Amino acid sequence: MKGFGNSTIIIPISLCFIFLIFIYHFEDVLATPPRHLCRPEQRDALLAFKNEFHFGKLHYYCELQRFDSHPKTKSWGNNSDCCSWKGITCNAQSREVVGLDLRCSGLHGRFHSNSSLQNLPFLTTLDLSFNDFYGQVPSSVGNFSHLITLRLQGNKFSGRIPSSIGNLFHLTSLYLPNNHFTGRIPTWIGNLSQLTELGLWRNNLVGEIPSSIGNLPQLTILAFWGNNLVGEIPSSIGNLSQLTDLSISRNDLVGEIPSSFGNLSKLTYFEASLNAFTGTIPFHLFTIPSLISIILSDNQLNGTLEFGNTSSPSNLESLSLGNNNFKGPIPRSISKFVNLKSLDLSPFDTQGRPVDFSIFSPLKSLQYLYLSYLNTTTTIDLYDILSYSKKLSILSLSGNHVSTTNKSSVSNPPSQQIYALYLSGCGITEFPELLRTLHGIEYLDISNNKIKGQVPAWLWTLSNMWYVNLSNNTFISFQTSKKKQGLSSVRKPLLRYLLGSNNNFTGKIPSFICELRSLETLDLSENNFKGSIPYCLGNLKSNLSHLNLRQNNLGGSLPKHIFESLRSLDVGHNQLVGKLPRSLNRFSTLEVLNVESNKINDTFPFWLGSLRKLRVLVLRSNAFHGPIHQASFPQLRIIDISHNHFDGTLPSNYFSKWTAMSSLGKNEVGSNKMYMGDTYYQDSMVLMNKGVEMELVRILKIYTAIDFSGNKFEGEIPKSIGLMKELLVLNFANNVFTGSIPSSMGNLKALESLDVSQNKLSGEIPQELGELSFLAYMNFSHNKLTGLVPGGTQFRTQNCSSFEDNMGLFGPSFDEVCRDIHTPPSHQQYETKEEDEEVISWIAAAIGFIPGISFGFTIGYILLSYKPKWWFMNPFGRNKRRWRSTPTH
Repeated sequence: MKGFGNSTIIIPISLCFIFLIFIYHFEDVLATPPRHLCRPEQRDALLAFKNEFHFGKLHYYCELQRFDSHPKTKSWGNNSDCCSWKGITCNAQSREVVGLDLRCSGLHGRFHSNSSLQNLPFLTTLDLSFNDFYGQVPSSVGNFSHLITLRLQGNKFSGRIPSSIGNLFHLTSLYLPNNHFTGRIPTWIGNLSQLTELGLWRNNLVGEIPSSIGNLPQLTILAFWGNNLVGEIPSSIGNLSQLTDLSISRNDLVGEIPSSFGNLSKLTYFEASLNAFTGTIPFHLFTIPSLISIILSDNQLNGTLEFGNTSSPSNLESLSLGNNNFKGPIPRSISKFVNLKSLDLSPFDTQGRPVDFSIFSPLKSLQYLYLSYLNTTTTIDLYDILSYSKKLSILSLSGNHVSTTNKSSVSNPPSQQIYALYLSGCGITEFPELLRTLHGIEYLDISNNKIKGQVPAWLWTLSNMWYVNLSNNTFISFQTSKKKQGLSSVRKPLLRYLLGSNNNFTGKIPSFICELRSLETLDLSENNFKGSIPYCLGNLKSNLSHLNLRQNNLGGSLPKHIFESLRSLDVGHNQLVGKLPRSLNRFSTLEVLNVESNKINDTFPFWLGSLRKLRVLVLRSNAFHGPIHQASFPQLRIIDISHNHFDGTLPSNYFSKWTAMSSLGKNEVGSNKMYMGDTYYQDSMVLMNKGVEMELVRILKIYTAIDFSGNKFEGEIPKSIGLMKELLVLNFANNVFTGSIPSSMGNLKALESLDVSQNKLSGEIPQELGELSFLAYMNFSHNKLTGLVPGGTQFRTQNCSSFEDNMGLFGPSFDEVCRDIHTPPSHQQYETKEEDEEVISWIAAAIGFIPGISFGFTIGYILLSYKPKWWFMNPFGRNKRRWRSTPTH
């Protein structure tokens, strides 16, 4: 009975299990339509296409946007249905492949004209965006006559846009941005009458926008920004009645904005900043009810600003008109834009008119307000402006007269959402106490004012603050906490940037700075700090990337082990002594090292060649000495070791490993980030250029210079200097170089300034230098040069002092630049009255010793042989006025 009981329990359960399996498969059969395998020839075509390329690094954009980024073609196999492969879409009835989506697949390689893709003739969608394809797009793309969507953005395609695309009459979406396409926007683009989206931004397209664009009645999105387009905007764009998004920023477009733009009744976004548009803005533009954003900053728009009939509230949320040339009053009707979240009118020339700032008070939705440099006599009340909108997060009032009186008794407190406050050059004389109540503030710029006294200690209690610019005021010290020195008794701010240059700070660098553990940039240059560089700055070593203590009175030696994360270190113009710490060679991130005008006594730091990122090295005006051993500086752009005591010879191949100056990397030229430093701080330096000191307020990554002047180098100038093809400034002056100027300098096609004066160079000036079209300044004076001066245009524009004290130079270029001092009568005779008298005296002395019959022969010999010697050796005559001494530094 027991066993039987068990069986009766097991059997029903088993039957139920089998029944469930049957139902499951039955439902699966009912739910799943018959599978249609893709055509074999198209599967083979896809596999062949896969083999045309290899896998590379995934596109950074895909990672940034967290797209489904992976090599989709890795899932493709020989024995499976290609319609089930990732990125493939098939027509269920015809089994044709109609969609190919390989965006963000990490594919790398060149497209060929006979690509296997041509065996997929029924494609309606082709998306190859955000890969690493390069070369020209094959003309065979025009054979996809059914194509509706073509997306190739985010690759490296080059050449012209294929004309065969003009045959794709079914196209509704064409995206080719973020490539390297060149040439003009083709006029045939106007034949693609079904287009609704056209994106060509960030290429190298030139020429004018074709008027045929106005023939695309369905177009909703038009984006040409970030090219090199010129000419005027065609008025035919006003015919695009369906247009919602128009972006033509960052080109070289000119002329006025067409009045026909007022017809774009569905326009939502209009961006045309960073061009050269002139004239006024059609006021009809502001009356388009659907318009949300107008970005027209950084142009040359002028005249009086008018907003037209804005009796009803506008939907406009963003209005950016900054950096134009508007004059006159700010329209009071701006108060009708009650939905504005961002307003930029900086600068705006009100021509000295008073401004009623209450016109901004109705804008309760404002988050970003830029009203800098309005040229008005009206004083802006900071408290009132902050009270207009509770949502205000960024406020810029720089260049105006601003009152910072704290109105704590007023019932309407200022916005507590304020994130950034720009008050540079506002005539402020006392530190704004009002800031104490802005607990959420993170960014503060009060530079270029007249604030005196101490920087208040409560500033560091604003715990969200990460950027403070106190530069160019008259502060004398940092106030310390009354309770306890330093910041240990309060919550430490997350300060990352502290800029306090060009004040009157004295004493030692305050120790509380060492407690700012998040500090990345510290600039206390151009003050009167004394003592040594605080060793406690070592507390910041994990974050500190920029340290500028230039032009103080700091002494002692450079600390050894505290700046291991530095990207730039500038301690120039102090009283530092000792040697460069050898630990610098461990600072793998260091890009700029400037120790100029100190008392450092050391040999040439060839060991810095191990710093693979070092771009700028300045050792000028110290006590460095000895030979400079050959070193490899792969990224060095600027080196200045002038006015030291270096000596010895430089081997012929000395510069052969300085590869950065021989050819700038592709990642430098055209890079968006052109300056040394970062978004909020750029490195600066002073460099001898064209005979005068030039301040590089922001050091360009692509700026190149070599200055070895004011030392004791001897021997020949290395021929390898000709490898520095990107060099802009070259200075070998005031050394003991001998031999000739290497003709290889003729390879320095970018050279703008050349100084080899005050050496012992001989021979001719290489004729190749006459072909350097950018060479605006040159100095060959005080050498032993002879021969024909090159005839290039640049040589004819130099000052005569550039050739001073080279007694054997001659030629048409030389005569032209020195005609004010020396006017030769002819090519055959260069003589003066004094020279004639000298000849006569010499001849008279010879008469007493030579028979009369020989007198005529002697005269003839002297006239034929002695005068040409004067011509070559002393064309100006012994008694000509002396050269004006022109220092090279």
